[in-house]
Amino acid sequence: MSTSKKIPATIVTGFLGSGKTTLLRHILSNANGRRIAVIVNEFGELGIDGEILRGCGIGCEDENGEQAGQLYELANGCMCCTVQEEFYPVMRKLIERRGDIDHILIETSGLALPKPLVQAFNWPEIKNACTVDAVITVVDVPAAAAGQFAANPAAVDLQRKQDPNLDHESPLHELFEDQLVSADLVVLTKLDQASAADRAAVEALVREDIPAQVKIVAADHGRIDLDVVLGLSSASEESIESRKGHHEHEAGHVHDEHDHDDFDSVVVHLGEVEREALLAQLAEIVTQQTVYRIKGFVALPAKPMRLVVHGVGTRFDSYFDRPWRADEKRASHLVFIGHDLDEAAIRAQLAASPVGAL
Repeated sequence: MSTSKKIPATIVTGFLGSGKTTLLRHILSNANGRRIAVIVNEFGELGIDGEILRGCGIGCEDENGEQAGQLYELANGCMCCTVQEEFYPVMRKLIERRGDIDHILIETSGLALPKPLVQAFNWPEIKNACTVDAVITVVDVPAAAAGQFAANPAAVDLQRKQDPNLDHESPLHELFEDQLVSADLVVLTKLDQASAADRAAVEALVREDIPAQVKIVAADHGRIDLDVVLGLSSASEESIESRKGHHEHEAGHVHDEHDHDDFDSVVVHLGEVEREALLAQLAEIVTQQTVYRIKGFVALPAKPMRLVVHGVGTRFDSYFDRPWRADEKRASHLVFIGHDLDEAAIRAQLAASPVGAL
């Protein structure tokens, strides 16, 4: 590409477990010659989503290991808090290699606000070289229909049926709306797990927070025509100031604090575990504490493949992603994301169970 042409960047945002990484994997596996740089912003101590992308077998690695400059994990917090410390130098490196890059994909953490990231594209050095092709907000339809973005999904869902206005009392619902406010395209996921009524309800909920010109489309397990999600030429950085969300004052100024104290992250390391016993134990923990998301890697006895575990609310998915390498320890690593988590209780419960040894 010409060095005078701006590099388009697609920002993929969405709530915890909505399917952002699945969408990214689909885009990368169907790049058809596009040279795509990936920036992954991970919440917590483990770069789990980055690991999934590296293990996808679609060009994230070469024979000598990870290629320098191909995948960036921003692992020390949500992007709206670390953007000045990490995002700027990462973008400078990409801009230096702009002749080798056709597109940039940026996955925010499920707890990040997309607006400050879009605003960063107005910094002179970035603005002269890059533009926001689109902000894509991914929405987990069954989770949204069930109120999973709320601090207490079961209780809020019950209250919601009695008085929909109570939704706005939840910081997670405010975050959900902030992600929608920044959207140039909304992608609905996990429709195979939702009824037609749930889909209609979520579409109506989403439509309340997006302009009429913003389209709502569906993806089947992340599969969607790339012409729908890339090449939108939205130049979102030019209009982002006019998009007002919950995290702004009436005068239009962004709050200095983003209410991230509402979220905790606990990392637990285990040995080899039995899959069904572990999933049952995790489901029990979810009923006892306010856990929004569980994700991680699991080592199963006598199994050569590594198991990826995702949990949102009481729903858990698991799949094998790659064989264990000879040079890595077979161990299980889990990240719990939630509100006011009792780390000692989580560790004690897992330690006392038959799933593995801490």
